[in-house]
Amino acid sequence: MHQLTIIGGGLAGCEAAWQAAQHGIEVTLQEMKPLRYSPAHELPGLAELVCSNSLRGTGMNNAVGCLKEELRRAGSLFMQAADATAVPAGGALAVDRQAFSDFITQKVESHPAITVQHQEVCQIPEEGTVIIASGPLTSETLAKQIAELTGNDGLYFYDAIAPIVTADSIDDSIAWRASRYNKGDADYLNCPLNEEQYRQFVADLCAADKVAAHDFEKMIHFEGCMPIEEMAARGEQTLAFGPMKPVGLPDPRTGKIPYAVIQLRQDNRHATSYNIVGFQTKLTYPEQKRIFRTIPGLENAEFERLGSVHRNTFINAPRCLNGRLQLTTQPRLYFAGQITGVEGYVESAACGFMAGLLAAFELNGQPLELPAPTTACGALLHHLSDGDADNFQPQNVNYGLFPPLGGKKMKRALRRLAMAERALEAWDGWLPNIMPNLVVDGNHD
Repeated sequence: MHQLTIIGGGLAGCEAAWQAAQHGIEVTLQEMKPLRYSPAHELPGLAELVCSNSLRGTGMNNAVGCLKEELRRAGSLFMQAADATAVPAGGALAVDRQAFSDFITQKVESHPAITVQHQEVCQIPEEGTVIIASGPLTSETLAKQIAELTGNDGLYFYDAIAPIVTADSIDDSIAWRASRYNKGDADYLNCPLNEEQYRQFVADLCAADKVAAHDFEKMIHFEGCMPIEEMAARGEQTLAFGPMKPVGLPDPRTGKIPYAVIQLRQDNRHATSYNIVGFQTKLTYPEQKRIFRTIPGLENAEFERLGSVHRNTFINAPRCLNGRLQLTTQPRLYFAGQITGVEGYVESAACGFMAGLLAAFELNGQPLELPAPTTACGALLHHLSDGDADNFQPQNVNYGLFPPLGGKKMKRALRRLAMAERALEAWDGWLPNIMPNLVVDGNHD
């Protein structure tokens, strides 16, 4: 049996391990938890979700919905776990974070072809096929070696996570349940602010104490996970047109649209904790408690987790990887997940899915045909290999990465649905490539 080493037991590493093992590869998965935790991790299991419990929209009008459907049809472990541990979230797919981690941990640890080693990896193996899926919080020692391999200088940027509050500490005489425009079930809690409260809140954010970066670190934030105080500093109305947008959320007490609204999303299956949507932050802990308790409905909020800032490591993929996620200078080394420059949970899992398959088929002497760039997975791979190397930035999947449809002009909604239909048709045509010689739980079908 051919062997594969995978560094990192996050979403990408676990998905890569599962796919490779399902195709007859003996996998060693190396994960440093629970011996050592990164600044943002707290659960001992594999595949921990950190920033949020949301896997974003389910509809095909958003490319991430298309990506999830591709993974689901291909037998992704990530999607099995997500579907099994889903919690109410309106038009989005959200999961119970603990149950999600437990599901994947049990599946991976019980697979006969996967051996999990709990150890910190400080040295990339000098021989054999390796998938580096160490994630956005790669340890400094390993990051330094990756930088030497890839020749990158600015190898990292910063990301932030949002606070979580207990459900019973939210004042339900003020906060009300609703989804924007009544779309889907009333799965969000909404806290209204009038104009005076909003302006004071923005002023407090701008004046608050923040966690400072080290002198040698340059702060570069991903636009899709911008700290709330950074957005506030861009202009007084930025939040009112961003995460605090009140449109479609009339206050049932008055029947009127508030000046601004802060939404909270269920964070676990039992609805005992809620995530403050869009409130990633690098405020100090005392400032978070002080300022967030000025929000109507959260005056007595009890925080299960406060927000924090953490390093997000990624490589310049178009410069150092080929189209098959291999390091151009050492093709035995694959990269997967957020360290490649894909952004988001689903994208990270999808990258791990492809890396595991590509490595497995290569080891079996049957190089795998890549999915078409018209598919969501194919579009992500194309972004990593053919993106602008001089201005490479982490990227969520979006229809802008897909080849245009051509033909007559269409309204945006119809165009997106047509792109999704084209993607899934191409994906279904590609799937037979990964079915021959599939091994399930150590036995050939």
